Amino acid sequence: MGTDREVYNDIQTNGIIGPHTRMMGPVADGGRIIFVTSPGCWGPMITPNIRGGHEVNVPVAVEGARVGDAIAIRVLSIEVLSKATSSGVDVVRPGSYVSDPYVMKKCPSCNEPWPDFYVDGIGDNAVKCRKCGAPTSPFIMVNGYTMVFDLSSGIGITVDKGMAEEIARNALEWSALPKNSKQVPVLVLGKSDIVGLATRVRPFLGQLGSTPAVDIPDSHNAGDFGWFLVNAHHPYAITKEDYETKLTDGHLDVDSVREGAVLIVPVKVDGGGIYAGDAHAMQGDGEVAGHTTDVSAKSVVEVSVIKNLNLEGPILLPPEEDLPPLAKPWRKDEWEQVLSLARKLKIEVEPVAPVQVVGSGPTINEATMRGFMRASKLLGMSLEEVRNRVTISGAVEVGRLPGIVQVSLQVPMRILEKLGIDNIVKNQYRLPF
Repeated sequence: MGTDREVYNDIQTNGIIGPHTRMMGPVADGGRIIFVTSPGCWGPMITPNIRGGHEVNVPVAVEGARVGDAIAIRVLSIEVLSKATSSGVDVVRPGSYVSDPYVMKKCPSCNEPWPDFYVDGIGDNAVKCRKCGAPTSPFIMVNGYTMVFDLSSGIGITVDKGMAEEIARNALEWSALPKNSKQVPVLVLGKSDIVGLATRVRPFLGQLGSTPAVDIPDSHNAGDFGWFLVNAHHPYAITKEDYETKLTDGHLDVDSVREGAVLIVPVKVDGGGIYAGDAHAMQGDGEVAGHTTDVSAKSVVEVSVIKNLNLEGPILLPPEEDLPPLAKPWRKDEWEQVLSLARKLKIEVEPVAPVQVVGSGPTINEATMRGFMRASKLLGMSLEEVRNRVTISGAVEVGRLPGIVQVSLQVPMRILEKLGIDNIVKNQYRLPF
């Protein structure tokens, strides 16, 4: 098998990601991957025979990546392809699932598991079981909207009932689904509970990461959703040990995983298996509605292997403007003032740079503590020192409820050199030292 400098990937999985998922590539160390991804959440959620809750692209192997290494993924661009989207708050349809509505779907009428379906009209009951004809989508949108984009000006506006229903009847065209996508476009719901709300388009990838070391539903490759797989009553159940050691937190929904970001991910299967999906047009911190504006997108990333950097979860280097105020990198004039004060105090001041360690868990509190523990182990600091540094030179930000956080702190350059990521951080933030 040859190695490619660039891999084009427009192929989606069936919703399951893991060591048995066949990889594309390998792409060269330092090469690029072009991902054409389908909308992540609502479309797969209302499609009865998609098993993973999302529809991510198949993973791409990276040349030379081995278990115990890490891979730096630089997001070069994200282009929204959809002309419209729909999202909102969900409730589950009674009787439409076993244990987990994202994973073990069934027809609420005839109990057919992962039933074949057809689309009949528009609205909440449009997706029907091919076997018995009953409405079979596991989720119902109780307060939702349809949004149209003007991508040239970077804005989106939610539309009224008439426009939403017109879009619903032409959902495939408006959503611009990739040709290999198997989902029902969420636009068929025709939702219009919020009308005339304008917002800014600020796209990011809700799914970007490396392949977990256990076969799991793609939407559950994170410490919060992954918790629901522990001893679950369906074929994709995992053990608590699997949960603690084999997931890679590829499903972050952190809005800073956007153009200009660098995401450093663990390698837990040989080749790494870099995959993407679940692009969103915009999202506020926390994704408090449970979902946001899923879109088809074309994204270009650059990957490079970092040998012997054994991570438990991702490290994020967001665009500088996304860093919290106390974690922003020192600029040359500021650092000269720091050195001047240090000389007056007759102390040595240590050059530092910002890093975000991702924490994940069943709840925000557990995710935060896990982020502290990951940082402590990675950086060789006591838990108490990590908490102090985060308090006075960083922050804890909520990526997604119920349990994804970004733990920001200023880290001494000598530690980043030891980890082998000092040059990546320097290049990201144009440091004065």
